[in-house]
Amino acid sequence: SNSSAESLDRLYPTVGSTKPPRKRTTSQCKSEPPLLRTSKRTIYTAGRPPWYNEHGTQSKEAFVIGLGGGSASGKTTVATMIIEALDVPWVVLLSMDSFYKVLTKQQQEQAASNDFNFDHPDAFDFDLIIATLKKLKQGKSVKIPIYDFTTHSRKKEWKTLYGANVIIFEGIMAFADKELLKLLDLKIFVDTDSDIRLVRRLRRDISERGRDIEGVIKQYNKFVKPAFDQYIQPTMRLADIVVPRGSGNTVAIDLIVQHVHSQLEEVRAAGWAALASAHQCHPLPQTLSVLKSTPQVRGMHTIIRNKETSRDEFIFYSKRLMRLLIEHALSLLPFQSCTVQTPQGHDYEGRTYSGKQITGVSILRAGETMEPALRAVCKDVRIGTILIQTNCNTGEPELHYLRLPKDISEDHVILMDCTVSTGAAAMMAVRVLLDHDVPEDKIFLLSLLMAEMGVHSVAYAFPRVKIITTAVDKKVNDLFRIIPGIGNFGDRYFGTDAPPDWSDDEDALST
Repeated sequence: SNSSAESLDRLYPTVGSTKPPRKRTTSQCKSEPPLLRTSKRTIYTAGRPPWYNEHGTQSKEAFVIGLGGGSASGKTTVATMIIEALDVPWVVLLSMDSFYKVLTKQQQEQAASNDFNFDHPDAFDFDLIIATLKKLKQGKSVKIPIYDFTTHSRKKEWKTLYGANVIIFEGIMAFADKELLKLLDLKIFVDTDSDIRLVRRLRRDISERGRDIEGVIKQYNKFVKPAFDQYIQPTMRLADIVVPRGSGNTVAIDLIVQHVHSQLEEVRAAGWAALASAHQCHPLPQTLSVLKSTPQVRGMHTIIRNKETSRDEFIFYSKRLMRLLIEHALSLLPFQSCTVQTPQGHDYEGRTYSGKQITGVSILRAGETMEPALRAVCKDVRIGTILIQTNCNTGEPELHYLRLPKDISEDHVILMDCTVSTGAAAMMAVRVLLDHDVPEDKIFLLSLLMAEMGVHSVAYAFPRVKIITTAVDKKVNDLFRIIPGIGNFGDRYFGTDAPPDWSDDEDALST
């Protein structure tokens, strides 16, 4: 089969022959990172809505682009070119190839002899496709099956994808279902010459899927070409835009990108203003627990708030406060009665933690400074990390990195960030935990200092999340800095220079 694949090389133009082989979208191995690297930037194709409103929900539904066309017409390549030209960091690239139905034993035998029709609408699980797109459009996380084209079966592993501002869904039957069509905001048909599609399919199926040339041609003549004529080509009339010559038509792609940009309304300062005004004059929520302001606590706050305090003293007293905060948070965990026997042979009626496990999750960078305090009081605690950065152009928090322990859904989670101003980053971090099935009432948000605005925002969006801090300041200024505040915690702790436009709960975000 390798020699057959090599014999097809001469049918391709030499221009661009140094490019790497085409990557499939969601039908890849589970370990492949969900991103696309371009010459300008890294684009995260697992998605994540960059902004939540004061209700903790996505500000607007995602813009969904449907890409239809015949097999090997270049849909994935066109999708990639659109993503690169859009220049947005968060997008979902979803392939219809992931949603082939599970075959019966008889169908497996037919597939092995190239006698099963994978190009018929009945071969796809449209119910799962529609349910998946609906959830993605609403900003929810979804599980995507991974299809193995060599064995014609779904793998045991499923991929997790998140909603995003832009979702691109590509497949040969992208326009073949009425309910599916309703979810597509822009429908694009990639129209490529049938001879080119056949050559591409031959090369792909031989080199990537381990097929022989006779089997590929047999399947093409028996199923692929008739299906294109009967089911796929007629859907071209449903498309908003037809792209002749596929990826070679850069003019059409530029027009598509211009249209999508005109449809995407960015949520900028208005989103912050909505958060700022949403809960003014309301009493602090019952889910808030503030460490008792003893003379010791007040004295440590005096030291770390003082701009003249040296970095060594700032670190020392911050660590002391973190330890007290962690201890206070642990006292709010569920406990049950427990009887033990003392060395003197007497029973002692005590208490023991009634949950399964405690996991700490730090919001990088400042949140990681609280990890040593958690490790000091929780033996063998697991630690996860979330990196959220602020988009310099829109001011929106965006998820850049995520590493969470397995089975975190069964744990009580200590979510750590040193300062919370608007609550935007904390809300996104909570949303990530909920996406990983952590119950809302098992999330404890810990912060050394919070603004009332941030407390209200988090509590209103997630009323069962426990919010624990050592102090709450009343005001936030026009730049969303806590007043009187503590300064940029991350820069004071790590000894780095603060950017000119930082806000308190985004001190980690600008790293």
